Order: sequence, then C-alpha cells, then structure tokens
Amino acid sequence: MPQTNVPALRIRAATFADVPEIHTIYGHHVLTTLSTFEETPPDLAEMTTRFRARIDQGMPWLVAERDGRVAGYAYASYYHARSAYRFTVENSIYIRQGCHRQGIGRRLLTDLIAACTALGFRQMVAVIGDSANHPSIGLHSDLGFRSAGLMESVGFKFGRWVDVVILQRSLGEGASTLPEDKPG
Repeated sequence: MPQTNVPALRIRAATFADVPEIHTIYGHHVLTTLSTFEETPPDLAEMTTRFRARIDQGMPWLVAERDGRVAGYAYASYYHARSAYRFTVENSIYIRQGCHRQGIGRRLLTDLIAACTALGFRQMVAVIGDSANHPSIGLHSDLGFRSAGLMESVGFKFGRWVDVVILQRSLGEGASTLPEDKPG
C-alpha cells in the first residue's frame, strides 16, 4: 500500500540556486559516509565550480525536490577525459540525511539513465565506495547494472581500507551498433 503521508517528489534539472543545498548534502556524505572518498568537504565556491563544469559540458544534473527543498541529487560526468571514453558516463547520487529509503535514489537514477540515453551515451558506470554499501549496489542492480569489477582496499577513510565496486549498464543500443557521432 502506498504511503499517503509522504509529500510529492518532483525530479527536475538542477539550477545554480540549488547549489547551496547540494553543497550541504554532499558535505554530510563526505564527513559521515564512504559514498565518496573525499575527506574534506569542498567549500561552496568549489561546489559551484563543479556544478558549472558539468552544466557547461551539457551533462544532466538532476535534483529531487520535496516541499521546496532538495531531497537528493544525481548527475552524470564523463567516465574519463580521453576521447575514446566519450560514449561512457559515470553516475553520482547523493540523498539528504533523513530522506533515505523513500525511493528518491531510484527516481533520480531512473531519470538520469533516461537523460543520458537521450543524449546518445551508450554506457553508464557506477563507482560505488565500499563493497558493504548494499543499498546503492542493490539499487543499481535493480535498474539493470551488472558487476564489472571489485577493486579491493583502494581507499583509506575513517581509519580503514575501503573497496570500490564497479557496476556497468548499457544505455540505448549499448555496444550492439556503432555510434554515428559524439553524444549530445
């Protein structure tokens, strides 16, 4: 039975006005989780620079808005800068503290997959910090990602070694056909 007391969620393109809330959400993840291997939160100016860089590249950056607040965000970036990777993106998803397990990540990732597919990308990679991050691994698996590798003990955060899980998903025609041109 659906929850009737949960306010409506709206997924939309992020704007520069959202960056302060994005900054707050990310800072929490930096300081308290292994979802990022950054150990010191970037300041607001740096977060704005990162946002601008993705937008200037034409990459999708989405926010989930509930009651006028950003409840989470997701964006895509080029997997690597070298031109041979131009059809592959990496996704990132961060949810506001207290908003987990409400379907926000699923909605964001579903819409991000659709946006990247529409832009002509053919592969999406998830680089998940911590092999024990079962909620993120499960979400990605539910949405068609498959295991592409495990890098053991490549990060060191919170006084311990941390694995990285690599998952991958085809977008659109994936590798079944040759691309005609650069996506976007």
